[in-house]
Amino acid sequence: MNTFSFIAGLVLGLVICYWQRMRINNQLYQLLKTSPYPVDFSTALPLLSLVRREIHYLYEKQQQLELEVLTQSSILETAPIGYLEVDLDNHLLKCNQQAKELLKIDRWQIGQMRLLLELVRSYELDQLIEITRKTQRPHVKEWFFYPTQYSLNDATEKTLKNKFNINKSTALKAHSYPLPDEKVCVFLENQQQLAELVQSHDRAFSDLTHELRTPLTSISLVAETLEKRLQNPEKRWVEQMLKEVNRLIKLIQNYLEINQLQTNPDQLNYELVNVKDLILSAWQSILPIAQQKKVTLNYQGLEEYLIEGDAARLTQVFLNLFNNCIKYSSNQDTILVQVASETENNEIEQIQIDFIDSGVGFLETDLPYVFQRLYRGDLSRTRQDDTDSLTPGCGLGLSISQQIIQAHQGLIIAKNHPQTGGAWVTIVLPLKKAN
Repeated sequence: MNTFSFIAGLVLGLVICYWQRMRINNQLYQLLKTSPYPVDFSTALPLLSLVRREIHYLYEKQQQLELEVLTQSSILETAPIGYLEVDLDNHLLKCNQQAKELLKIDRWQIGQMRLLLELVRSYELDQLIEITRKTQRPHVKEWFFYPTQYSLNDATEKTLKNKFNINKSTALKAHSYPLPDEKVCVFLENQQQLAELVQSHDRAFSDLTHELRTPLTSISLVAETLEKRLQNPEKRWVEQMLKEVNRLIKLIQNYLEINQLQTNPDQLNYELVNVKDLILSAWQSILPIAQQKKVTLNYQGLEEYLIEGDAARLTQVFLNLFNNCIKYSSNQDTILVQVASETENNEIEQIQIDFIDSGVGFLETDLPYVFQRLYRGDLSRTRQDDTDSLTPGCGLGLSISQQIIQAHQGLIIAKNHPQTGGAWVTIVLPLKKAN
């Protein structure tokens, strides 16, 4: 009886052992099948050996990936382009050396949980990160970064200023990209040299225009004197010369005006103005030219709405836009002006003004450059005879308009209207002056 019990127990144990081994082998088989890297089951190696080989292979891949991450981190750390990364709550997660230098970050180390706002006071950067997180799309932004003034003891403040050149602004261009878990990364380019080059070019051209204004004025006076004393055909030659001289004088005045608006945007005389009244006043000023081509105005939108702005400067913008609309419209066309409000949290924050004509429109290749100074597009949109417009065409009307709108902390965009095929210029102005 004892022998039978022993044999029965042994058999049962062997069965259980075999069943357990089969279960473990099945688990190992399923584990190998789910491996991210294919396993060759055609070999005669037992499953345990295959598992050991797979573990060794995965370990090697881990070492390889860790080396790649380390290499990429080293490259990113020494890259000439700044890089930073923030989490959902805008805690700074990563920041390479170039970003530290561009944003003057000296109080953060890897692993610290610090809000980006504590380290960098930049409204533009915060806004870029938020809009990227909200839209989940890449964005690009350019601005001048002014480092925060530190309230420290004199020795520490002097050291920081010498190290980071705190008093000087830096021209930055940022590219933002959304990451998983609502994280956002930002690449920063230092465009200070480019900005200084542009400023140097503008300053040199401004000095040149200053120097040209005096001799051109003298030539104009001489031409006016000769015009009164000469007879045809000599008189016609002098009239043509006077006309071109006056065009050059106007060109110089416009260019100097752009520089003045760009360097001193705070010179605007702010007051409460009615947008519709300004638009209609500008239209009345240009109405004689519109009547020559029987062009009419169709105003739609807000009737009585006040914003803070410089009435004279905004009227100048509307005159420039009306002038262009009339110039490139056909006879008996209609210029559509639409004024609408944009609300946020049920409060009106800004207004949008659209100027739409039915003319030839802009060439797609010209659209990125229409606000550049002295840019002239296709011949179909070049300057016509001076008698057809309020001011001679000089390629500065839209540039001046852009500088005036930007000085109001606004935005101006040019495109073609999908229905009329003509030019479509949109102006967005804030309700109140920014403090």
